[in-house]
This record gives sequence, C-alpha cells and structure tokens, in this order.
Amino acid sequence: MQLTEIMGFVSYLFAQAEDAGVLTYLQAKFVQGGSFMWPILVSLVIGLAFSFERLWTLTRASMNTKKFVLQIKDALSKGGVEEAMKVCENSRGSIASVFHAGLLRADEGIDSAEKAIMAYGSIEMGFLERGLIWISTFITIAPMLGFTGTVQGMINAFDAIAEAVQISPAIVAGGISEALLTTLFGLIVAMILQVFYNFFVSKIDKLVGDMEESSIELIDALYEMKK
Repeated sequence: MQLTEIMGFVSYLFAQAEDAGVLTYLQAKFVQGGSFMWPILVSLVIGLAFSFERLWTLTRASMNTKKFVLQIKDALSKGGVEEAMKVCENSRGSIASVFHAGLLRADEGIDSAEKAIMAYGSIEMGFLERGLIWISTFITIAPMLGFTGTVQGMINAFDAIAEAVQISPAIVAGGISEALLTTLFGLIVAMILQVFYNFFVSKIDKLVGDMEESSIELIDALYEMKK
C-alpha cells in the first residue's frame, strides 16, 4: 500500500468527519473496520489505563526539590537527624523516601547512609518505571494488529474479485476500506501511547537526576554536621 494512498484515505476520513457527528462517524468506521478493530481498541484502553496510573504516580512522586533540600539542611542544623527524618515523613515524593532511608542509617556512619541512599534509590527508580513495559508493549502490538487486519482485508478483497463474474470498484471497496481502517486506527493508538511513554521517560529521567543531585547535597550536609 503506497504512502500517498494512505494519506489520501486519511484526508478523506477527516473530510467525512466534518459532515457527520464525530462519535457516530467513529462508531461507523469502527464497525466497518472489521473484527481486528476490537483488539486494537482493547490495546488503547489498557494502554491508557497504565498511562493514567503512571501519570498519577509520577505526579505524586514529584516535588520542589530545591525547597525540600533547604528544609532538610535547616532541620539538620537545628534538630539533627531526627528532625530531618520528621521532615521526610511529612513530605511525599521519591526524594523524601530516599532521604528517609539514608537518614535511618546516618547514625551508623556516612558510608552506611550513602549505601542506603544508593540501594533505596534503585528500588525507587524501579517503582517509577513500573508499568512502562506494558505501555511499550501496546505501542508495538497496536500497529501489528492493524497490519494484520490489513492483510485480512486485502484477502477478503481478492476473494471477492475471484468470486465475482464482473469486476467493479464496489466489489473490492469493502475489503480495501477494512484494510486501510485497521492500519489507520492501529497507528493512531500507537502514536497516542507513544506520546505518553516519551513523557513518562522524560519525567522519570528528571526525577532520577534530581534524586542523584539532592542525595549528594544530603551527604555533604551530613559530613558538615559530623564535623
């Protein structure tokens, strides 16, 4: 299937959508797309479910890092490790959890606190990345389902040609339309989920970077307190 043909069909779909209600139009095209539209829809629904869960989790994991580090340093200077731990307990976010793990081992020495921060940081990173593999899976599966539906639609079209006494565009139009629709919807699902996935990866990278930078500041603050 040529790219120009697909783009032309997409333009035709948008033109039709302007003349009909969007929901009614999508329902009609969904039915017209055939049986492979259902697994594509399932891929979208499950992929969005994982995306919204990650969005909620990463939002809760985020915090004003600079402000939090200043609060920890102020607590260490005024009340020591115990006061700093209270600040961590009253704060939410990945960095607060990592700091709390390090401060729990601060009495055993700076090296123990640093090791605890590194170990818990790895655990926290795994928690942040949980579920991304499933979003990535549906990004891959949706276009494959669409292409499979395309193959099925083309087979139906050629079967119709083989059975017809006289060949006309109407005979093969249904199969070709089904083939193009499944490809289109599969690619749209993949693009939607890909945007979410890239956003999450960027968000996690920023969180991990802030976590590493602030952990160094915490260790430095503990060194200063021990002097």
